[in-house]
Amino acid sequence: MLPCCLRYQCASLLRANVLVLGSLALAFRVSGFPANRPAPWILLPVLVAFFGTVETFRCLRLRWSLYHAAVLISLYMDMMALMMILFLALYPYARWLM
Repeated sequence: MLPCCLRYQCASLLRANVLVLGSLALAFRVSGFPANRPAPWILLPVLVAFFGTVETFRCLRLRWSLYHAAVLISLYMDMMALMMILFLALYPYARWLM
């Protein structure tokens, strides 16, 4: 029997945060930061981070509690990480900035 954080049927905040932060680290690695270069493989971290954000949404509860507040903070972190990954994906194509 697998633990709850590895089963998809259970909502797991740990799995969601690992997916998002792991995809952010992978995006930095794939983009070649700080010398950003165009890389089509950066779409994989974008999709994984989006899936991690959906996993975080699954952890929300109806009643307010400290756990609910932690999930909201994790959602804000997910959005910031997703925007950073999208920036790393789109910045090499922005020739008008140079």
